[in-house]
Parts: sequence; C-alpha cells; structure tokens
Amino acid sequence: MRFFGLKACDTCRKALKSLAEAGYTPEVIDVRADGIAAEDLKEIISQFGEAAINRASTTWRGLTEAEKQGDPAALLAAYPTLMKRPVIAADGGWSIGWKADVQAKYLGG
Repeated sequence: MRFFGLKACDTCRKALKSLAEAGYTPEVIDVRADGIAAEDLKEIISQFGEAAINRASTTWRGLTEAEKQGDPAALLAAYPTLMKRPVIAADGGWSIGWKADVQAKYLGG
C-alpha cells in the first residue's frame, strides 16, 4: 500500500492512524517533501482526472484564473499540494479522499 498525502494534513493523519489500527503499514509519500513521481502522477490523473485537484485548498485559492484553467497533470506537477488527499494505491486499485466509501474499502464496515 502506498499513501500519497501531507504530513500536516489532518485528514491524512486520521487516515494513517486508522490504517495502522487496521494492520496496514503503508509506504507514505509526502507530496510536499517527496513530490509525486511522473509515473504515479500519470496514473493518478488517469484514475481521477479533474477530481484529483483539491479546489478547496489554500494552494488553489492562491492560483491565478489562468493557472486554474491549466491541465490537471501540469498543475499537480507544479503544485503537488493541490492534490486531493489522501490518494491510496493498494492491491492494484486506487482511491482518493477519506470519505465513508474509502474507509469501508480499507477498514471494513
């Protein structure tokens, strides 16, 4: 399991804690510190498209209108903290966010 997120993100911290309690030991990729590898970025965009962009983030609000119209892959490459998080790659599948459906997938219930 690979976990793409931010160390400072409350949602990511909650998700990691819950995953650990469920017996997972994910490889954590901090998108700010570690960046997003080109092949991972390509797969994230392939899986989620525009939904991979967190339009509620501080980073998004700081962009110009022209930047906001840019290609999602280019935006995430330039501003990795724009990624909606967490993104989890496990068992050949991908998930995004930490809502009930994703929690059920990994935690049961």
